[in-house]
Amino acid sequence: MLRRYNSFGSYIKKQFGTRIYKVSVDAGFTCPNRDGTIGTSGCIYCNNDSFRPNSCTPALTLKEQIQKGIAYIRNRYKADKFLVYFQPYTNTYARVDKLELLYREALSEPSVAGLAIGTRPDAVDEEKIALLASLAEKNFILIEYGMQSMYSKTLRFIGRGHDYSTFLEALDMTKNRGIFIGAHVIVGFPTETREEMLSMADGLSCLPVDFLKIHHLQVLKNTTLEILHRENPFHTFGYGEFLEFIIEFVERLSSKIVLQRLFATAPDDILIAPRWDKSRQEILRDIEKLLEKKDTYQGKKLKIPASL
Repeated sequence: MLRRYNSFGSYIKKQFGTRIYKVSVDAGFTCPNRDGTIGTSGCIYCNNDSFRPNSCTPALTLKEQIQKGIAYIRNRYKADKFLVYFQPYTNTYARVDKLELLYREALSEPSVAGLAIGTRPDAVDEEKIALLASLAEKNFILIEYGMQSMYSKTLRFIGRGHDYSTFLEALDMTKNRGIFIGAHVIVGFPTETREEMLSMADGLSCLPVDFLKIHHLQVLKNTTLEILHRENPFHTFGYGEFLEFIIEFVERLSSKIVLQRLFATAPDDILIAPRWDKSRQEILRDIEKLLEKKDTYQGKKLKIPASL
């Protein structure tokens, strides 16, 4: 089947000449929205167990996590090259000297080709970006900023602790430094209309974003969102509804942006809504089938908004 969107796997294989697998690690970071700097409860949807692999635990040293993750993936997929993904919480939220020790330790593993670093746009500065730029001279370095939404009303609703302009400032600081830039967006917040969600594809297409992760809103156990949903149930995407939505979003997104993720995948034991009872592969297959059925592709309906 013809791939009708710019997928991360295809892009990485073209860049490196082989498949590259991510090894997620927990380096013991916290978050300014949890440690009291700007908040204590985190964003209302946040439950880090929704994406933490078993090998990703601060009970193990960074080196142990990397080696355990590599051993598992190598055995299962016969892989020989890896990206270390600093995943849970805010992975630039420390002094630059500590960050340098962690990042260089990860890069010292012979089979590690680079780093992916998940963070918030309010947790970087010129000194940290300079560090990443120096590492990017010889390594693949991807920083993934949690944008979540470009609407102030939504960022206030989720208790994000920063505004959209903070994200734009982080992009401006990072661009043209040899660092690949990723963004995370969540679609499905009850604060936004369908067209507002789709318009984020237009806005992102105008920005210096190389990679994008799209998550649909999931209500998870042990979050503030769970309480809000229980007290006043709000709409979450139905399966067919989401398939139609993601097709339109991809159509309006620049084909230059590499798609790392098209939907969220929380474990069933903590997922409250929406429950689709579909595997990751089934969802990907259905998205690709619908793209083919509609004879459409990423960027087919790209348009540049009059203002952002």
